[in-house]
Amino acid sequence: MALEDAKTQVDQAFTREDLKGLSFENTFGGATSFLRRRYSKDLTHADIAVTGIPFDQAVTNRPGTRLGPRAVREASALQSPDAPYGWDICPASELAIVDYGDLAFDYANVPAFPDTLTDHIRGILATDTASVAIGGDHYVSFPILKAYAEKYGPISLLHFDAHSDTWADDDFSRVDHGTMFYKAVKSGIIDPATSVQVGIRTTNEDNLGVPTIDAPTVHEIGPHETARRIREVLGDRPVYLTFDIDCLDPAYAPGTGTPVWGGLTTAQAEAILKGLRGINIVGGDIVEVSPPFDTTGATAIAGAHVAMSIICLLGWRMTGR
Repeated sequence: MALEDAKTQVDQAFTREDLKGLSFENTFGGATSFLRRRYSKDLTHADIAVTGIPFDQAVTNRPGTRLGPRAVREASALQSPDAPYGWDICPASELAIVDYGDLAFDYANVPAFPDTLTDHIRGILATDTASVAIGGDHYVSFPILKAYAEKYGPISLLHFDAHSDTWADDDFSRVDHGTMFYKAVKSGIIDPATSVQVGIRTTNEDNLGVPTIDAPTVHEIGPHETARRIREVLGDRPVYLTFDIDCLDPAYAPGTGTPVWGGLTTAQAEAILKGLRGINIVGGDIVEVSPPFDTTGATAIAGAHVAMSIICLLGWRMTGR
């Protein structure tokens, strides 16, 4: 950390003149954006837009994921002075990253939410900028994927979760965080044969043919073999990565709506994500961070690191490493 710079840098979320470069303001002060990136709606020169989705209509039990974007942004400030360890890339220095702010929507008009979110992401993609969404319950991935499928065609989904989220639901007007990937497959938005689910540990009779590496298998074969198997399925197809924070064991991420024991450790998740360097990732999200159920902030810290990992994976692709 450049302590000399810390004496003068503050509120880089607004005062930063360049979209690239590390921030050295005090982690405990200043305006909070993701990684202290500049807040901007201008994506003309941006490579990646981080955007918050403060939504939790469809949680099974514990609400609060609408507060996830704020918590993840705050936790990300702990990372801002340094390049991410072990990634061999410094996204803050090498990529133009902006904090695009949060999705604006009418909380009392839930049926309008999906199209509002799709339009939001569609606007980002129209500028050839990749999106990284933070916060929200897992339903938000479905409207996001619609926008990505418009740009890339049926997309491969890399899905980290405790749940498959492919329970049958043919009522497409329902906003449900447990059936959206059923709808995505049935809509032709994602290609199940070239998609992968990782960390699953709840029973579902039908995962619609999506290859699955469940949590016990990850524990048995280890993160490096897990990453190899994922890469084998994905090939070089365009990939959207979605990471439900309850993929992690509740010992590491208690602040989520649907905690399930037996999950991945943060060390396993980190190793798997690093082992995916070079995949053709085009965007991603980290969802279901529910700060009210974790006073320690550990869940938000994990969420911020996952978001950073997604950015690093995007950076590997964008810089041609």
